[in-house]
Amino acid sequence: MDLLIRPVEPTEYDELGTLTAQAYLRDGLLDFGEGDQYLRVLRDVAGRAAFAEVLAALRDGRVLGGVTFVPSGGPMADIAGPGEAEIRMLAVSHAARGQGVGEALVRSCVDRARATPGCRSVVLSTQRTMHAAHRIYERLGFTRTPERDWNPLPELVDITLLTYELTL
Repeated sequence: MDLLIRPVEPTEYDELGTLTAQAYLRDGLLDFGEGDQYLRVLRDVAGRAAFAEVLAALRDGRVLGGVTFVPSGGPMADIAGPGEAEIRMLAVSHAARGQGVGEALVRSCVDRARATPGCRSVVLSTQRTMHAAHRIYERLGFTRTPERDWNPLPELVDITLLTYELTL
């Protein structure tokens, strides 16, 4: 069966939250490991779904990954302003990597942004070590915007996030 991208269902919140948290932990993306405050945010799919669109990627009924799409600078936005949509918390299970799941999720977000009235670009933040994700973004036409790079924890020097933008 083909890959299906659709809004996550409430019955899948826990599964997608666990998948997202495990992907970030396993990839070493949380500076404080199991004690990282951001882990709670990654697991809280219901909280994200209340303010943004959370998409799930499924094959044969199994959740393989997910992403949070924030239209036009909504309350879940980190860097998006007016006229910009934002992609957040992209995660693919380790078993499903290399199968086009991440790219399909990003494409779905771009399609949603194009369908959003007044949206002129899609922005996102990423960690320096997320090389596979960087390749997806660049393949889809995103360009680096180093002038927008930022640090979510200014008290820690080494947590600068890289930013990308796709003009629609």
